[in-house]
Amino acid sequence: MLSARLPPAARSFERMATKLELTGSYRVLRRLTAPPSLPANGRPVRRAVVVDVETTGLDHSEDNVIELAMAAFDYSIDGEILGIRDTFQSFNDPGRPLSPFVTRLTGISDETVSGKRVDPDQVDGFLSDISLILAHNASFDRPFCERLSSRFAVLPWGCSLREISWSDEGFEGARLGQLAIGHGLFFAGHRALDDCIAAVSILARPLPVSGRTALAVLLESARKARWRVRAVGAPFAARTALKARGYRWDGRDGPLRGWYVDVDDAGLAVETTYLRDEIYGRADAPIDVREVSAFDRYSDRC
Repeated sequence: MLSARLPPAARSFERMATKLELTGSYRVLRRLTAPPSLPANGRPVRRAVVVDVETTGLDHSEDNVIELAMAAFDYSIDGEILGIRDTFQSFNDPGRPLSPFVTRLTGISDETVSGKRVDPDQVDGFLSDISLILAHNASFDRPFCERLSSRFAVLPWGCSLREISWSDEGFEGARLGQLAIGHGLFFAGHRALDDCIAAVSILARPLPVSGRTALAVLLESARKARWRVRAVGAPFAARTALKARGYRWDGRDGPLRGWYVDVDDAGLAVETTYLRDEIYGRADAPIDVREVSAFDRYSDRC
């Protein structure tokens, strides 16, 4: 039992929490902790890292990283997390004052980052034995990280936000705080290292419906082939339908500017048929399809 592993002083509080929950009128949240260390029991072991950045804003081309954090953990190839092995945290001076909003959101001030720098050599060393990088919204984190170290550009990435169907598992939202609450937990968010450790802990837990660990589901998704389907030159009137279907807008200048979605093998034929029949209304629709591996996925290079 959980209470048997707690210090004596905490056992009485756990008993009180259990009594409250048994009434049916209360729900008690426990503080999220790092997952325990487990034996591999002869299974092949890999090492991954969860990364999180705090930034001056959302624009990959204009804004800068002000904090980088990473939590490295070992895992079995069947998706069981065997424990956090090391952590990394560094501030970075963006060269300009932080906005009051960023300071309120992150707790990071100008004084906190003044004169600080993320050392690429230290980052490279931390990632030297890593086989996979994970982030909770990798489309946001990866482009910023690739500006800090070339190692972020050559390793495969997975996304715990997009590659797990949290709603199908009964969660009301997919933000880390919402996922923690769905598991009956809470943690201090909006600091990069806290978010990394929380993400590892959530990935270690079994999902309510499938019973598989969240990491096992994520690994299965990350290993699959993905196809980027671009609705090149789609009619302006179709933007609402495309957005509702999960398409995202790539506004960069170039021949492929427009709406796109990433799908697996099973969804490729479905998506191209949808675009031809519902968006363009013709068989020779200008659809661009390209394979996207985990080595390129979520990067601005893709």
